[in-house]
Amino acid sequence: MVGRKRRERRSNGLVLRDSRGFCKTLTEPAAFAEEGSCQCRAPHERLTIAQARRGTPVDRPVRVYADGIFDLFHSGHARALMQAKNLFPNGYLIVGVCSDELTHKYKGFTVMTEEERYEALRHCRYVDEVVRDAPWTLTPEFLEKHKIDFVAHDDIPYSSAGSEDVYRHIKEAGMFAPTQRTEGISTSDIITRIVRDYDVYARRNLQRGYTAKELNVSFINEKKYRLQNQVDKMKEKVKNVEEKSKHFVYKVEEKSHDLIQKWEEKSREFIGNFLELFGPDGTWKQVFQERSGRMLQALSPRQSPTGSPTRSPTRERSPSPTSRWLFNKTSPPSSPKAASASVSSMSEGEGDEKGGEEPPALERTSGPTASLIRAPSQTSSLRMQVS
Repeated sequence: MVGRKRRERRSNGLVLRDSRGFCKTLTEPAAFAEEGSCQCRAPHERLTIAQARRGTPVDRPVRVYADGIFDLFHSGHARALMQAKNLFPNGYLIVGVCSDELTHKYKGFTVMTEEERYEALRHCRYVDEVVRDAPWTLTPEFLEKHKIDFVAHDDIPYSSAGSEDVYRHIKEAGMFAPTQRTEGISTSDIITRIVRDYDVYARRNLQRGYTAKELNVSFINEKKYRLQNQVDKMKEKVKNVEEKSKHFVYKVEEKSHDLIQKWEEKSREFIGNFLELFGPDGTWKQVFQERSGRMLQALSPRQSPTGSPTRSPTRERSPSPTSRWLFNKTSPPSSPKAASASVSSMSEGEGDEKGGEEPPALERTSGPTASLIRAPSQTSSLRMQVS
């Protein structure tokens, strides 16, 4: 191309251009319509719907007009403008906004002022141009002034200002392009919700710092709303405490379940170990039997080996003369001769019993008879001396 290059910017599949065919950025709001006529340099010849749908040159966009009150701008408004913008491949959307004076006269009081409604439309992505103080009923002069090709609106008859349908003459001229109305959302529905829940919103704004005078609330209602706010706060605290307690109880139940499960496992393990140690065939019984066997073996006498000669029973030792005197309580011999005679008779008797074996030496005794008790060899020498 010769001259300036044509640049385009797409957003969600839409090509956004100004009235001269150049793309506009989305960082700036839509422009207001000038007080004079349209600034489009191309000659304006009204298009038919078939021509508009086939497409027009870049420097000749299809100028679509949509008007309304647009109070409390919502998604239903935005969807209607989106449909109007996409009616034709090269569409340029002009939006007319009625003033407060006309709106209050023909429809009723608005929540937003006209300046607020103008700015809301300017910042809608589908709007290319905003007409302030738009007429309630479209006239041929207004259509010619803004070089409007088509008027977009839902096809439901709109009765107002003494007319059954303010768009009848537009439909008859073949300039009407219908759009679909969004169900479930409208300005009247939003206002109805606010009126229905007026006390809730009044209490909400009082809590956020608005005064009773700003809300047009009486002194009694103000105190009532503030008391209700305090009650709601207490309810919220109780609710939070209940939720925390439920959470705590849930945690305790979960931990108790884990503890019971661990206790059962440990108890089963303890019982198994106990039975293994003290059961009928347990380790403790085997240890006890082994130790008791050792104790019985240690306490019982040892048996002599088989085939070994047995010892003869010990001969009963004859009592000595001294012991006879002592234990039989007999009087000792009165003379040495009698003592030697008794000793010799005793030695002879012992010699006969032992078979000539030499007896062991007698034990020494203390007392007056100790010198009289001697071994057999000494007895003979004593007998010689006595004789």
